[in-house]
Amino acid sequence: MSHSELVVCLKLLLVLHLVSQSGALGRQQWPVPYRRFDHRPAVDSYCEALYPFCPTGDPNGRIPLMRDSDVISIYRLQTPVWEFKYGDLLGKLNIMHDAVGFSSSETGANYTMEWYELFQLGNCTFPHLRAEMKAPFWCNQGAACFFEGIDDLHWSQNGTLEKIGVISGSQFNDLAQWVQDDNKTGIYYETWTVLSDPGPNATVWFESYDCSQFVHRTYRKLKELGAKLSSRSQTNYTKIYLYSGEPTYLGNDSDIFGQPALKNLAVDIRKFYHNFRPHQSFAELAISLLEAFTDVVLDKSFYLYYNFEYWHLPMKPPYMQITYEEVPLP
Repeated sequence: MSHSELVVCLKLLLVLHLVSQSGALGRQQWPVPYRRFDHRPAVDSYCEALYPFCPTGDPNGRIPLMRDSDVISIYRLQTPVWEFKYGDLLGKLNIMHDAVGFSSSETGANYTMEWYELFQLGNCTFPHLRAEMKAPFWCNQGAACFFEGIDDLHWSQNGTLEKIGVISGSQFNDLAQWVQDDNKTGIYYETWTVLSDPGPNATVWFESYDCSQFVHRTYRKLKELGAKLSSRSQTNYTKIYLYSGEPTYLGNDSDIFGQPALKNLAVDIRKFYHNFRPHQSFAELAISLLEAFTDVVLDKSFYLYYNFEYWHLPMKPPYMQITYEEVPLP
């Protein structure tokens, strides 16, 4: 092979490599990465929580420093969602809320740390349809709450309160800084985990971002800091799954609700979310449930809002499932 032929071959190989790399870069990444932000936006005055967020915690989210020599016990906390209102009712359905507890050996002070919705779960899962706005309006933020005290009865009566490890005061201070950094960049709640099917080799299209995911991130950070965690019981967590074929990206608010050419799609999305609007009468709720069943099961269609963008999910049996499955400690 002559020198000129070799040069041509090398150029051809380079072009083929770049084309293949371009194709790989153009492929959709699954699961879709959860988008992080550089700051937390101000709360819109339209959004109002039925119960105030973190009422006894520090208003600025600060966590007290511990002495480096302190020994801090770590507790796994779990209780049925809305136990204060419904008791163990949601616990019987394995719908649980998760948190982490800490106890200082030097001061005897106990602390609870949890991550949850600023405006309750319904507002984070479905939007409001406001007559003066074309796009659905979301009251969706989640944040970490840190406050003094562990309500032993609340966590242990119908759930779990178990010591799972210890760290030094220095390690706790490093964790506290990580929590505050994580809290500033992960600003919104995501209810759904979306899978291709219920099998063990399913593709994960979207991952949830909720209280249990915060707990898992915290445990992983604790391990990274040197903690050894262990539990005498199964570490089970609630997961809410949707099942669909490969999702289709639709666009953000301005793409969909600001383009006359996409008027039909905009109408379909508003119609879909109208079934899940808040403050419905019993009769309205019955009709909405029937319409939601038609959309999800019969028409096999679901509109997911993720990273402030809309996706269409071609739904598949069993459509939705709530599970209570083990996620081992790291």
